[in-house]
Amino acid sequence: MKAPLLPEPVLPIQPKTMKDFQEDVEKVKSSGDWKAVYDFYLTTFDSFPELNAAFKKDATTSFNTIEDSGINAKFVNAVYDALLNTPQDIQKTVLKGIINSLLREWKGPRSKDDLRAYFILLQNPQFNNTSTYVIYAHLLRQIATLVEADHHFLVHWFKKLSQKRFKQLVERLLQFISLRLFPAKPEEFPPITKCSWWIPSASKVLALLNTANSLAHPPLIPYTDFYNSTLDHIDLMEEYHTWQSFGNSHRFSFCQYPFVISIAAKKIIIQRDSEQQMISIARQSLVDKVSRRQRPDMNMLFLNMKVRRTHLVSDSLDELTRKRADLKKKLKVTFVGEAGLDMGGLTKEWFLLLIRQIFHPDYGMFTYHKDSHCHWFSSFKCDNYSEFRLVGILMGLAVYNSITLDIRFPPCCYKKLLSPPIVPSDQNTPVGICSITTEDLCQIMPELAHGLSELLAYEGNVEEDFFSTFQVFQEEFGIIKSYNLKPGGDKIPVTNQNRKEYVQLYIDFLLNKSIYKQFAAFYYGFHSVCASNALMLLRPEEVEILVCGSPELDMHALQRSTQYDGYAKTDLTIRYFWDVVLGFPLDLQKKLLHFTTGSDRVPVGGMADLNFKISKNETSTNWLPVAHTCFNQLCLPPYKSKKDLKQKLIIGISNSEGFGLE
Repeated sequence: MKAPLLPEPVLPIQPKTMKDFQEDVEKVKSSGDWKAVYDFYLTTFDSFPELNAAFKKDATTSFNTIEDSGINAKFVNAVYDALLNTPQDIQKTVLKGIINSLLREWKGPRSKDDLRAYFILLQNPQFNNTSTYVIYAHLLRQIATLVEADHHFLVHWFKKLSQKRFKQLVERLLQFISLRLFPAKPEEFPPITKCSWWIPSASKVLALLNTANSLAHPPLIPYTDFYNSTLDHIDLMEEYHTWQSFGNSHRFSFCQYPFVISIAAKKIIIQRDSEQQMISIARQSLVDKVSRRQRPDMNMLFLNMKVRRTHLVSDSLDELTRKRADLKKKLKVTFVGEAGLDMGGLTKEWFLLLIRQIFHPDYGMFTYHKDSHCHWFSSFKCDNYSEFRLVGILMGLAVYNSITLDIRFPPCCYKKLLSPPIVPSDQNTPVGICSITTEDLCQIMPELAHGLSELLAYEGNVEEDFFSTFQVFQEEFGIIKSYNLKPGGDKIPVTNQNRKEYVQLYIDFLLNKSIYKQFAAFYYGFHSVCASNALMLLRPEEVEILVCGSPELDMHALQRSTQYDGYAKTDLTIRYFWDVVLGFPLDLQKKLLHFTTGSDRVPVGGMADLNFKISKNETSTNWLPVAHTCFNQLCLPPYKSKKDLKQKLIIGISNSEGFGLE
């Protein structure tokens, strides 16, 4: 979409160069005379044309491209860096100039010089101060209400900012929203009823910055830097229901801008939404029983799984198929022939055993790629893909029941899982198909991705030297099968001219088409449990964290939240333990977490959500530590020395694989 090109107004004469300005600032140190600096700020911030005259690289060039804002960024940075160290009268003069510029009566579309002025003013560090928020809010509203084509220019200009300046813009906007929601001094701001547009305007400008960050390769800042933790303390379900009722129009909701909602807050929304669905379904079951004059049974409020350990996968599949109407109820697991109530431990054990069995290489459903340390769907054709549906259901149940799974799928799996985020009503609509790049392939098969990248960069004659066609080969049960990437592909040579098409079709074949039926079953399984509009709020990376937990470990947080049984936290053995663990390198800390919980990742709520417990094991100190992964419990003998504890702990956590589940 292109904005109409307007004739650029004739700009005032550029008053000073960056060197002139810096020399004037230096002279102040010896003379104490601010007049030259004062005059510069007074003139520069007096109007949009003056801003352009001061900071445009060349006043005679129009700079009507998204690639170059035409602004001397170093000069802008120097002027703003100096501004906060100037006397108050200069700072007030700048703000007065901005007010006058914003109050100007607009007629017709904005010119590119106007956009440049907005771009420059948005970077003003004075807007960190709450006393300037009324002016800042008006600036944000004018930027937020620009036409889409103007936003397109600003997004691409934001993308070219340095990481430091970009991060400052984001932090300033997040602070503005937080302080408007929870003002330290409410009397500083107008009543909320008179400035209800402040937060929507700021959120819209943040959305432009978020888009710019997504377009930058690599992103300027992590997507988590857009999270506003203040939102964890508002009524998120009210925000969610407003968004559900009104969508992206009429009434503002933070759910229209999900990138500002933290993963912890999104988890709360998803869990509350799922709880409401669970309660609704359980209540309906209860009503149905009563209406048929049958005695209610408390078991009807749960998804009750009864499975034999010897037939774990087939029993689980049968139970989940038979009870598909109960998938959104609270999960309870019973192992046939074993006494015991499921207080959470049996449910976790069921997940751990099932995942371990399904993902075993001998099972054939998934292929483990050693180079990337992740699993991918086997492309082998079969008559029934119900077991892939089972894995999808397991992932959905894990999210609903707050279980962290030890699954290693590549990031593109979660991108496919949200394609689309809501199951289409038309069953013929393809699901799990998304745009795939060499970067996605690299996360699964790095060697192949490297080879394809070399093919794209090859400077010789591709057709003569590679002798390839648009046909690929795959081994299935010991038989080599061929597949054409396009009709007649076996007769189309790969050349310098068509190699990009070949690479794209090959990647699409590997990650989309060859596993379509497997992934579609997996997709429908997941969404049969997690059918919620709340999924539309999530990024693929966030779905992964909900399913598998976060890779960020904070062992000090684990120490603070650990419970003890038979030990006190001041006991010598416990002090030895934490001295050793806090001194471990990251890989050993991950092994400890995996040894005790079944996963080396942390739940969304942090280490405290693990309910980690250390129990005293009254056995010989010659024994190794033992873990009950179903209860996140470590049983530790009372070792007499730190050296002995460290040695036994390292042996235990490094050699636990294959000893079964406690």
